[in-house]
Amino acid sequence: MNRTMTRSRTAVAVLAAALAAAVASAVTVELLRRQAALARRRIGKALGEEPLAADRVWRKKYGGEPLDLLVVGDSVAAGLGADRRKDTLGARIARGVATALHRPVRLRVAAVVGSETAALAAQLDTLPDGYRPDVTVVVVGGNDVTHRVPTAVSVRHLVEALDRLHGLGSVAVVGTCPDLGALRPVPQPLRALGARASRQLAAAQAVAARAAGAHPVSLAEVVGTFFVDHPEEAFSLDRFHPSALGYRRTAQALVPSVLRALDEVDEAPPGPVPERP
Repeated sequence: MNRTMTRSRTAVAVLAAALAAAVASAVTVELLRRQAALARRRIGKALGEEPLAADRVWRKKYGGEPLDLLVVGDSVAAGLGADRRKDTLGARIARGVATALHRPVRLRVAAVVGSETAALAAQLDTLPDGYRPDVTVVVVGGNDVTHRVPTAVSVRHLVEALDRLHGLGSVAVVGTCPDLGALRPVPQPLRALGARASRQLAAAQAVAARAAGAHPVSLAEVVGTFFVDHPEEAFSLDRFHPSALGYRRTAQALVPSVLRALDEVDEAPPGPVPERP
C-alpha cells in the first residue's frame, strides 16, 4: 500500500469520526432540548411569579432601633413557594437574626422571581436614596445555570453587586447556587448536567465572594442533602421551589453566617462613614 492511499484512508477515517461526533452531538443537543421542554411542562408556573410581600419590621417586641436586612437575588431569595410571609426566606432570616440579637430586624426584599445574577444591579437600583442595609443576603445562580450564562460572566456580575453593597456600608452573605441535581422533575441526563454546572458555579461564587470580602455559604453542602433525601417535604407543589420547611432549613444554614458577618462589623475599628447621596 503506497503512502498516498494510506493518507487517503486516514483522512476518510478522521472525517468519518468527525461526522459521527457531529451526529452524536446533534442527537445529544436535541435530547437535552426535549428534556428541557419536558421539565418546563412538569414544573410549569403553579406558583405564579409574585412572591408574598414580607417587608416589615420583624420581632418589634425587642424594641430599639431595628437592624436593616436586605435580601436580593432570584425566586428563592424572594421566597416564592411559601404559603405565609413569615415562611419566606427573608422573613425566616430576619426572625432568626432578631431572636439571636434580641433586636428587631427591618426586612427589605428586592429579589425578583426569575432573576439571573446580571439582574442584581437593577435590584440595587430600586433601593431608595439614603438606604443603608446593615447586612445583605444574596441568593442567586440557578437561573444562570438553566439559561447557560457563562460562569465567568455570572461571577463578574456578582462581584460588581458585592462591591456596590460594600460601598453602601453593608456586609454581605452569599448563598451559593443550589444543587440543581435535587430537582426530580428534570429528567436524566439533563439533571446530571445541571448538577455539575450548578456545583461549578457555586464553587466559583464562593471563591469570588470571599475575595470580595463577603461570606459565602454553600447551600448545596449545608442543606442540599435535605432536598435530595426529602423532596416531598422540602419542595413546594411545583417541585422546584422550596416549601415552608425548605425555606426554614435554608434560613437556618444562612443565619449563622449573617451573625458572624455582623459580629465582624462590631469588632472592626471605626472607619470612614459612607457618604450619603
